[in-house]
Amino acid sequence: MLSATTLATRPDFSILAVTCQDNHATWSETEVRDDYRVVLVRRGRFRRRAAGAPADIDPTMAYVGVPGEEEQFAHPSGGDMCTSISLTPALWHGTAGGVMRLARQSVYVDARLDLTHRRLLATARTGDIDYAVTEELLGLLATAVSQIISAPTHFGARAPRGEAALVAAARQAMSDDHPASGGLLPLAELLGVSPYSLSRSFTREMGVSVTRYRNRVRIGQALDRLEGGEGSLSALAADLGFADQAHLCRTMRQHLGHTPTALRRLLAPRSP
Repeated sequence: MLSATTLATRPDFSILAVTCQDNHATWSETEVRDDYRVVLVRRGRFRRRAAGAPADIDPTMAYVGVPGEEEQFAHPSGGDMCTSISLTPALWHGTAGGVMRLARQSVYVDARLDLTHRRLLATARTGDIDYAVTEELLGLLATAVSQIISAPTHFGARAPRGEAALVAAARQAMSDDHPASGGLLPLAELLGVSPYSLSRSFTREMGVSVTRYRNRVRIGQALDRLEGGEGSLSALAADLGFADQAHLCRTMRQHLGHTPTALRRLLAPRSP
């Protein structure tokens, strides 16, 4: 079952909060849409297939949909919550600089893009659509577009199928907080490969090291807690497996350029 709530809408764009409660491993019926879309996951995960190529979509991986393409979806892990941004061709091409074909459609959601997504949602609650929301939206689009147009060779060239499946399994273990995901060695043992093979495959498939990706997942969890009103940074650090509060603060500053205290302010809705 699919439900959607409009967060902001104007003639050139709409931002929807979409909740899907499906739970099926098989592919859905083929869908064809006539808009450009950027879809970012807030909770859960699902699979998408377009042009015959499947992709695992979760809070660390968004996708761009284009008009007229055939796409299918599967939800082998249950439901999910997403932000779906629909754009007119004019707004899309104005942002993408007239590029007609994309080098790829998957977008790695690093910690900075994750923060931009959260700020967009927080700004939408202020009701200032024409300025504040639009400004945040354009920043998010510019970040996403820079990935799928530039298409660096280390992330865009398709890895061998076995490597793609291995990396997908590693991502799921980290997302699920599997006990073995606390370290590279136990994670590789869980997946039945050498640590070197896992590290090499991860960098080739994702364009970032497995260590940086693991920190990206933990930062997302930290942002969830900060948005929820977490008051103890020491407890937050301990719960997420950081050595101490200082380690948490250093890692968040490295990935986001801000301390947890500053992030609390950035994530709060801005006054119109």
